This record gives sequence, C-alpha cells and structure tokens, in this order.
Amino acid sequence: MTGGDGGRAPGRREVLRAGAAALALGAAGCTGGGGPRAAATGPSVTPGGTATPTPAPEPTRTPTAAPTATPLPRPPLWQPGPGEIRPDVKLRAVELVAALGAWPPGGQGVEAARTRVAALGLPPALADRAGPLAPASAEASLEVIVAQYGGILDDSASVLVVCRQWTRGPDGSVVEGGTTVDVRLTGAEPRWNVTELRPGVAGPAAEAPPAAVARVLAEPRIELPPEAAADLRGGTVHDSVLEAMLRLAGPYTLSVSVVRTGHPLDVFGTTRPSDHPLGRAFDVWRIDGLAVVDPGTSRQLVESFMRDAAAAGSYNVGGPVAIPGVGNRFFTDDTHHDHCHVGFDH
Repeated sequence: MTGGDGGRAPGRREVLRAGAAALALGAAGCTGGGGPRAAATGPSVTPGGTATPTPAPEPTRTPTAAPTATPLPRPPLWQPGPGEIRPDVKLRAVELVAALGAWPPGGQGVEAARTRVAALGLPPALADRAGPLAPASAEASLEVIVAQYGGILDDSASVLVVCRQWTRGPDGSVVEGGTTVDVRLTGAEPRWNVTELRPGVAGPAAEAPPAAVARVLAEPRIELPPEAAADLRGGTVHDSVLEAMLRLAGPYTLSVSVVRTGHPLDVFGTTRPSDHPLGRAFDVWRIDGLAVVDPGTSRQLVESFMRDAAAAGSYNVGGPVAIPGVGNRFFTDDTHHDHCHVGFDH
C-alpha cells in the first residue's frame, strides 16, 4: 500500500531499526557532551533505601622529627708545646686519661674501657681504677686543660692531668664536670709505662665556706678548673691562699691548675708532706694567657709574678726562673719548669 506522497510505507524491519537508533542517541545524551560519566560524590544508598554518609577524607599528616640531643663538645687531644721536659711522658699520661674519660654513645662500661686502654699498649686493669672518670653515662667527652708535672725524676714521674668532662644525662641533657688525675709512670722503652692512676675526688660543698671563696669564684681574672673550684666550695682551702689569689688577680690573670685535690700527698720523691693536700698552696700554669712552660713567655713576666706571690705572703715560691738571694723563698727545678707553685705555712 502506498501513501499520498508517492513513497512506500515503512515495513516492520525499518521500524525496529529506527527504534534502536533512538535508544542509542538517548543514552549518549546522558553522558554530558560525549565524555565519560563523572563519579558520584553523594551518599550511597543501601538496598534497603537508607543513605550512608560518605566518610570525610583524612587530613594529610607531616611526620615530626624527634628532637635532636645537644652534641657533646669534642675538643682535640691535648698536645705538649715547646719547652716541655720529656713531653712523651706527659702525652702518655694524657692518652690514658682520654681513653678512660671519653667514649662514643654505647661505649660505657669497664669492659669497653679495658679495650681502649689495651689499644694503647697499657695494662687493661688500669680501667678498674678510673673512679670519677667513668660515670654511669651512655656517652662522654673530655678536655685536658693542662698536663702538669707533680714530679719528674730520671726514671719516674707524676703527671697531673687536669680535666673537664661532659656526660650525657638520663634525660639527654649535657652534664659538665671534671677531675684532676695523678698519673704515675716509670721509665721504659720505647715509651714509659703507667703504673698507677689516682683520680681526685673533691669533697662536698660546705654549708658556709669562707667569705673570700665567693669573691674568688666571681673574679674573672682567676680561672679555676672544675676540681679546684670544688676545693674552694668545700671550704678546705686556707684564707691565705684565697687572699693571695685575689691580690695577684689585680695585676695578672691567673690560670690555676691545682689547689688541693689531685696533688700528690708528699713532695714527689720524698716523704715530706706537700702543702697542697693541706689546702695551703695553689699552682698557676698560665699568666695573662701565656703558658709558663712556653719559652716564648717573657721570663720577666714569670719572675715578676713569682716576686709578687712572695709579697702576697707565700713562704715557698717555685717556678722555672732562678731568683737568687740568701735564705730566700724561691726555688726552681724540673718539676716546676711548667708552672708556678705558691705555698703558705699557715
């Protein structure tokens, strides 16, 4: 059958094709311009019809670094300078003290100390006598302020190793302290042997030390190592020593090495008691920033200091300069070539 426009009426097959094309166009129109459908961001719906809220995204977290502990000071190992008598003897003592009083994190303990001592070619058992040099700390570092003779003879010596030490506290803090170690040695080849170790242990601070103690501790022209300062705070140093320090600090800057603790009980090589353990003497290793042992330090400066020490009341002044006079109070020897000794009889 034909229509009024003279064309053939569409058959069943054409009708089906037209319907399929319409469905395809409708589906394409729902994609918003022919691109892929965007992912839904709204709440999802469960089969029962209940909306489930979409969880909020978690905030991005930046890792926070753990606080870094303050590093311990790492001063270089003390080295003998020009003018030393038997510098190898002093260096031997210093190496031992440094091996006992400094270690990396985790290097604490007697066994580790024995290993370090043995590496120096010295008896490991010396580590058992370290005393205050080996506190219970996971880490320690050490500065040798000065190595001074407590006595030097042909085949034996006492070296006073004056130290400042830093240790790691249980809370990670840095704790500062220090001691003076009397290291005893005997002659040997190729290097001297260490036979004994005597670390000094200062007593507790006194409740009411002499009034002059506070003045000495506050005087910027008097430099005191840890053990010497502890001696003063302990109230066991005679007023004659304190007053002489203050008097000499007028014209000079004094770098004190030893007062009481850490010094041999007897004058080395004798049975005569030393004035130091009695709290009646002090040693000065540097004057106005210049080492007494250094040959470049003016002998006139050293002699002037020795004379002024006698004028301050010292009955026994030792040093590297021979000051002549009948019945005078001055002396010199190898032991005192590296410091000035100022002693009192009361």
